[in-house]
Amino acid sequence: MRDLYILTMKIRVLGSAAGGGFPQWNCNCKNCSGLRNQTIQAKARTQSSIAVTSTDSCNWVLVNASPDILTQLKQFPEAQPARAIRDTGIRSIVLIDSQIDHTTGLLMLRESKEKLRIYCTDAVYEDLTTVNPILNVLSHYCGVDWQPIRFDSSGKSEFVVPGFENLRFTAYPLKSKAPPYSRRRANPSGGETIGVMIEDAGASKRAFYAPGLGEIENHVKPLLGSADLVMVDGTFFTENEMESQNIAPKAARSLGHLPQSGVGGMLEVLKPLHARKILIHINNTNPILDEQSPERAEVLRRGVEIAEDGMEIFL
Repeated sequence: MRDLYILTMKIRVLGSAAGGGFPQWNCNCKNCSGLRNQTIQAKARTQSSIAVTSTDSCNWVLVNASPDILTQLKQFPEAQPARAIRDTGIRSIVLIDSQIDHTTGLLMLRESKEKLRIYCTDAVYEDLTTVNPILNVLSHYCGVDWQPIRFDSSGKSEFVVPGFENLRFTAYPLKSKAPPYSRRRANPSGGETIGVMIEDAGASKRAFYAPGLGEIENHVKPLLGSADLVMVDGTFFTENEMESQNIAPKAARSLGHLPQSGVGGMLEVLKPLHARKILIHINNTNPILDEQSPERAEVLRRGVEIAEDGMEIFL
Protein backbone atom coordinates (compact mmCIF):
# COMPACT_ATOMS: atom_id res chain seq x y z
CA MET A 1 0.00 0.00 0.00
CA ARG A 2 2.84 2.39 0.72
CA ASP A 3 3.76 2.39 -2.97
CA LEU A 4 0.41 3.97 -3.81
CA TYR A 5 1.07 7.25 -2.05
CA ILE A 6 3.89 9.41 -0.83
CA LEU A 7 4.91 8.54 2.69
CA THR A 8 4.64 11.66 4.82
CA MET A 9 5.01 10.35 8.34
CA LYS A 10 6.26 7.16 9.95
CA ILE A 11 5.85 6.23 13.60
CA ARG A 12 7.73 3.43 15.31
CA VAL A 13 6.47 2.11 18.64
CA LEU A 14 9.62 1.55 20.66
CA GLY A 15 7.79 0.54 23.81
CA SER A 16 4.09 -0.01 24.52
CA ALA A 17 3.88 -0.85 28.23
CA ALA A 18 3.28 1.38 31.23
CA GLY A 19 5.87 1.88 33.97
CA GLY A 20 7.59 -1.35 34.95
CA GLY A 21 7.10 -2.96 31.55
CA PHE A 22 5.53 -6.36 30.94
CA PRO A 23 6.21 -8.61 32.70
CA GLN A 24 7.09 -6.32 35.59
CA TRP A 25 10.20 -7.54 37.36
CA ASN A 26 8.60 -8.02 40.79
CA CYS A 27 5.01 -8.79 39.80
CA ASN A 28 3.26 -12.17 39.89
CA CYS A 29 -0.18 -11.06 38.79
CA LYS A 30 -2.08 -13.31 36.40
CA ASN A 31 -0.58 -11.59 33.36
CA CYS A 32 3.05 -11.42 34.50
CA SER A 33 3.21 -14.96 35.89
CA GLY A 34 1.23 -16.21 32.91
CA LEU A 35 3.72 -14.75 30.44
CA ARG A 36 6.70 -16.14 32.36
CA ASN A 37 5.14 -19.59 32.68
CA GLN A 38 3.61 -19.52 29.20
CA THR A 39 0.13 -20.17 30.55
CA ILE A 40 -1.31 -17.20 28.65
CA GLN A 41 -0.76 -16.05 25.09
CA ALA A 42 0.90 -12.65 25.32
CA LYS A 43 3.91 -10.62 24.18
CA ALA A 44 6.50 -8.98 26.41
CA ARG A 45 6.58 -5.19 26.22
CA THR A 46 9.02 -2.47 27.23
CA GLN A 47 8.07 0.92 28.69
CA SER A 48 6.31 3.34 26.38
CA SER A 49 8.02 5.53 23.80
CA ILE A 50 7.65 6.26 20.10
CA ALA A 51 9.92 7.58 17.36
CA VAL A 52 8.69 9.76 14.48
CA THR A 53 10.12 10.68 11.09
CA SER A 54 8.72 12.55 8.12
CA THR A 55 10.11 10.21 5.47
CA ASP A 56 11.96 6.91 5.23
CA SER A 57 14.99 8.87 6.42
CA CYS A 58 17.44 7.76 9.09
CA ASN A 59 16.66 10.74 11.33
CA TRP A 60 14.04 10.51 14.06
CA VAL A 61 12.33 12.51 16.79
CA LEU A 62 12.10 10.49 19.99
CA VAL A 63 8.96 11.06 22.06
CA ASN A 64 9.83 10.08 25.64
CA ALA A 65 12.97 8.22 26.68
CA SER A 66 12.10 5.13 28.69
CA PRO A 67 14.47 3.20 30.98
CA ASP A 68 14.43 0.51 28.28
CA ILE A 69 15.84 2.81 25.60
CA LEU A 70 19.03 0.80 24.97
CA THR A 71 17.07 -2.40 24.38
CA GLN A 72 14.61 -0.54 22.19
CA LEU A 73 17.37 0.99 20.04
CA LYS A 74 19.05 -2.40 19.59
CA GLN A 75 15.78 -3.62 18.10
CA PHE A 76 15.47 -0.54 15.89
CA PRO A 77 18.28 -0.65 13.29
CA GLU A 78 16.96 2.43 11.45
CA ALA A 79 18.02 4.52 14.44
CA GLN A 80 21.68 3.63 13.78
CA PRO A 81 22.59 4.85 10.28
CA ALA A 82 26.32 4.30 10.95
CA ARG A 83 27.48 7.37 9.02
CA ALA A 84 30.44 7.85 11.35
CA ILE A 85 32.31 6.09 14.16
CA ARG A 86 29.80 7.57 16.63
CA ASP A 87 26.35 8.16 15.17
CA THR A 88 22.62 8.08 15.90
CA GLY A 89 19.41 8.77 14.06
CA ILE A 90 17.86 10.36 17.15
CA ARG A 91 17.98 14.10 16.49
CA SER A 92 15.63 15.50 19.15
CA ILE A 93 13.53 14.37 22.10
CA VAL A 94 10.05 15.49 23.12
CA LEU A 95 8.99 14.73 26.69
CA ILE A 96 5.30 14.22 27.43
CA ASP A 97 5.82 14.50 31.20
CA SER A 98 8.49 13.97 33.86
CA GLN A 99 7.51 10.44 34.84
CA ILE A 100 10.40 8.06 35.56
CA ASP A 101 9.24 5.65 32.85
CA HIS A 102 9.40 8.47 30.27
CA THR A 103 12.63 10.24 31.23
CA THR A 104 15.17 7.89 32.85
CA GLY A 105 16.37 6.76 29.44
CA LEU A 106 17.90 10.20 28.93
CA LEU A 107 20.76 9.10 31.20
CA MET A 108 21.45 6.20 28.83
CA LEU A 109 22.02 8.70 26.01
CA ARG A 110 24.78 10.56 27.89
CA GLU A 111 27.47 9.50 25.36
CA SER A 112 25.90 11.70 22.69
CA LYS A 113 28.41 13.72 20.65
CA GLU A 114 26.07 16.71 20.78
CA LYS A 115 23.87 18.24 23.44
CA LEU A 116 20.54 16.45 23.68
CA ARG A 117 17.92 18.76 22.19
CA ILE A 118 14.97 18.29 24.55
CA TYR A 119 11.50 19.81 24.17
CA CYS A 120 9.45 19.98 27.37
CA THR A 121 7.28 22.33 29.40
CA ASP A 122 8.49 24.52 32.24
CA ALA A 123 6.77 22.18 34.71
CA VAL A 124 8.68 19.16 33.39
CA TYR A 125 11.95 21.10 33.25
CA GLU A 126 11.47 22.16 36.86
CA ASP A 127 11.03 18.54 37.99
CA LEU A 128 14.05 17.36 36.00
CA THR A 129 16.34 20.06 37.39
CA THR A 130 15.22 20.01 41.04
CA VAL A 131 13.58 17.01 42.71
CA ASN A 132 14.74 14.56 40.02
CA PRO A 133 17.72 16.41 38.46
CA ILE A 134 18.36 14.20 35.43
CA LEU A 135 19.11 17.22 33.24
CA ASN A 136 21.63 18.53 35.78
CA VAL A 137 23.43 15.18 35.71
CA LEU A 138 23.54 15.28 31.90
CA SER A 139 25.26 18.68 32.06
CA HIS A 140 28.36 16.78 33.20
CA TYR A 141 28.22 14.54 30.11
CA CYS A 142 26.78 15.54 26.74
CA GLY A 143 24.75 18.48 28.03
CA VAL A 144 21.19 19.56 27.26
CA ASP A 145 19.78 22.05 24.76
CA TRP A 146 16.41 22.79 26.34
CA GLN A 147 13.65 23.94 24.02
CA PRO A 148 10.76 25.26 26.16
CA ILE A 149 7.19 24.25 25.34
CA ARG A 150 5.06 27.20 26.43
CA PHE A 151 1.38 27.59 25.73
CA ASP A 152 0.03 30.68 23.99
CA SER A 153 -3.23 32.46 24.73
CA SER A 154 -5.15 29.80 22.81
CA GLY A 155 -3.77 27.05 25.07
CA LYS A 156 -1.37 25.36 22.68
CA SER A 157 2.30 25.42 21.72
CA GLU A 158 3.41 24.93 18.12
CA PHE A 159 7.00 24.13 17.24
CA VAL A 160 9.11 22.77 14.41
CA VAL A 161 12.06 20.48 15.08
CA PRO A 162 15.18 21.30 13.03
CA GLY A 163 15.64 18.72 10.29
CA PHE A 164 11.91 17.95 10.24
CA GLU A 165 10.62 21.18 8.74
CA ASN A 166 7.65 19.51 7.03
CA LEU A 167 6.32 18.28 10.36
CA ARG A 168 4.50 20.55 12.79
CA PHE A 169 4.31 19.59 16.45
CA THR A 170 1.58 21.13 18.59
CA ALA A 171 1.48 20.47 22.33
CA TYR A 172 -1.65 20.73 24.48
CA PRO A 173 -1.93 20.56 28.28
CA LEU A 174 -3.76 17.50 29.60
CA LYS A 175 -5.21 16.52 32.94
CA SER A 176 -3.24 13.58 34.26
CA LYS A 177 -0.90 13.29 37.26
CA ALA A 178 2.59 14.60 37.91
CA PRO A 179 4.99 11.99 39.34
CA PRO A 180 4.76 11.17 43.06
CA TYR A 181 8.06 12.99 43.67
CA SER A 182 6.90 16.19 41.96
CA ARG A 183 6.04 19.29 43.96
CA ARG A 184 3.15 19.69 41.53
CA ARG A 185 1.55 16.32 42.32
CA ALA A 186 -1.12 17.76 44.59
CA ASN A 187 -1.17 21.28 43.11
CA PRO A 188 -0.97 21.13 39.31
CA SER A 189 -0.71 24.42 37.48
CA GLY A 190 -0.66 23.18 33.88
CA GLY A 191 1.98 21.56 31.70
CA GLU A 192 2.67 18.57 33.95
CA THR A 193 1.40 16.33 31.13
CA ILE A 194 0.88 17.12 27.47
CA GLY A 195 -0.56 15.51 24.39
CA VAL A 196 1.13 16.14 21.04
CA MET A 197 -0.46 16.53 17.62
CA ILE A 198 2.05 15.74 14.88
CA GLU A 199 1.01 17.00 11.48
CA ASP A 200 2.50 16.84 8.02
CA ALA A 201 1.74 20.23 6.53
CA GLY A 202 1.81 18.99 2.94
CA ALA A 203 -0.51 16.02 3.14
CA SER A 204 -2.48 17.15 6.19
CA LYS A 205 -1.95 13.85 8.00
CA ARG A 206 -2.39 14.21 11.74
CA ALA A 207 -1.38 11.91 14.59
CA PHE A 208 -2.35 12.64 18.20
CA TYR A 209 -0.20 11.02 20.90
CA ALA A 210 -1.31 11.06 24.54
CA PRO A 211 -0.08 8.13 26.66
CA GLY A 212 -1.24 9.90 29.84
CA LEU A 213 -4.87 10.97 29.69
CA GLY A 214 -6.91 11.20 32.85
CA GLU A 215 -9.88 13.14 31.54
CA ILE A 216 -11.40 14.09 28.19
CA GLU A 217 -11.46 17.86 28.55
CA ASN A 218 -13.38 20.06 26.14
CA HIS A 219 -10.27 21.01 24.16
CA VAL A 220 -9.30 17.34 23.75
CA LYS A 221 -12.46 16.25 21.93
CA PRO A 222 -11.78 18.18 18.69
CA LEU A 223 -8.18 17.00 18.72
CA LEU A 224 -9.28 13.38 18.73
CA GLY A 225 -11.91 14.10 16.11
CA SER A 226 -9.51 15.79 13.69
CA ALA A 227 -6.70 13.21 13.81
CA ASP A 228 -6.04 10.45 11.29
CA LEU A 229 -4.37 8.46 14.05
CA VAL A 230 -4.92 8.58 17.81
CA MET A 231 -2.50 6.81 20.14
CA VAL A 232 -3.93 7.22 23.61
CA ASP A 233 -3.75 6.05 27.18
CA GLY A 234 -4.34 2.30 27.44
CA THR A 235 -3.10 1.85 31.01
CA PHE A 236 -6.05 0.21 32.74
CA PHE A 237 -9.12 -1.66 31.53
CA THR A 238 -11.20 -1.01 34.66
CA GLU A 239 -11.28 1.75 37.25
CA ASN A 240 -10.48 -0.61 40.14
CA GLU A 241 -8.06 -2.91 38.32
CA MET A 242 -5.17 -2.57 40.76
CA GLU A 243 -7.37 -2.98 43.84
CA SER A 244 -9.31 -5.96 42.47
CA GLN A 245 -6.03 -7.82 41.95
CA ASN A 246 -4.82 -7.00 45.49
CA ILE A 247 -1.91 -4.97 44.12
CA ALA A 248 -2.65 -1.46 45.39
CA PRO A 249 -5.70 0.46 46.72
CA LYS A 250 -5.52 2.94 43.87
CA ALA A 251 -8.11 3.71 41.22
CA ALA A 252 -7.23 4.40 37.59
CA ARG A 253 -8.44 7.99 37.57
CA SER A 254 -6.65 8.77 40.84
CA LEU A 255 -3.42 7.84 39.05
CA GLY A 256 -4.25 10.09 36.08
CA HIS A 257 -5.47 7.42 33.66
CA LEU A 258 -8.88 7.02 32.05
CA PRO A 259 -9.87 3.32 32.07
CA GLN A 260 -11.07 1.68 28.89
CA SER A 261 -14.35 0.28 30.22
CA GLY A 262 -17.36 1.83 31.91
CA VAL A 263 -19.39 4.98 31.36
CA GLY A 264 -17.16 7.70 29.96
CA GLY A 265 -14.30 5.21 29.51
CA MET A 266 -11.80 5.28 26.68
CA LEU A 267 -13.70 2.81 24.50
CA GLU A 268 -16.78 5.01 24.70
CA VAL A 269 -14.69 8.09 23.87
CA LEU A 270 -13.09 6.41 20.86
CA LYS A 271 -16.30 4.89 19.46
CA PRO A 272 -17.40 7.80 17.20
CA LEU A 273 -13.94 8.53 15.80
CA HIS A 274 -13.10 7.70 12.19
CA ALA A 275 -9.36 7.72 12.89
CA ARG A 276 -7.12 4.72 13.33
CA LYS A 277 -7.26 4.10 17.09
CA ILE A 278 -4.44 2.54 19.11
CA LEU A 279 -4.06 2.02 22.87
CA ILE A 280 -0.54 2.48 24.24
CA HIS A 281 1.07 2.65 27.72
CA ILE A 282 -0.59 -0.60 28.84
CA ASN A 283 -0.16 -1.63 32.47
CA ASN A 284 0.96 -5.17 33.28
CA THR A 285 -2.36 -5.80 35.08
CA ASN A 286 -4.51 -4.96 32.05
CA PRO A 287 -6.34 -8.08 30.78
CA ILE A 288 -6.09 -6.88 27.16
CA LEU A 289 -2.47 -8.08 27.22
CA ASP A 290 -3.81 -11.64 27.27
CA GLU A 291 -4.50 -12.30 23.59
CA GLN A 292 -7.28 -14.78 24.43
CA SER A 293 -9.09 -12.62 26.99
CA PRO A 294 -12.68 -11.42 26.46
CA GLU A 295 -11.54 -7.88 27.30
CA ARG A 296 -9.07 -7.89 24.41
CA ALA A 297 -11.70 -9.34 22.10
CA GLU A 298 -14.05 -6.51 23.07
CA VAL A 299 -11.41 -3.86 22.36
CA LEU A 300 -10.66 -5.33 18.94
CA ARG A 301 -14.37 -5.76 18.16
CA ARG A 302 -14.74 -2.01 18.63
CA GLY A 303 -12.07 -1.33 16.02
CA VAL A 304 -9.37 -0.32 18.50
CA GLU A 305 -5.84 -1.69 18.17
CA ILE A 306 -3.45 -2.58 20.97
CA ALA A 307 0.10 -1.33 20.56
CA GLU A 308 3.07 -3.66 20.78
CA ASP A 309 6.79 -3.09 20.62
CA GLY A 310 8.15 -2.73 17.09
CA MET A 311 4.79 -1.72 15.60
CA GLU A 312 5.13 0.67 12.66
CA ILE A 313 2.47 3.09 11.46
CA PHE A 314 2.61 4.87 8.10
CA LEU A 315 0.61 8.00 7.31
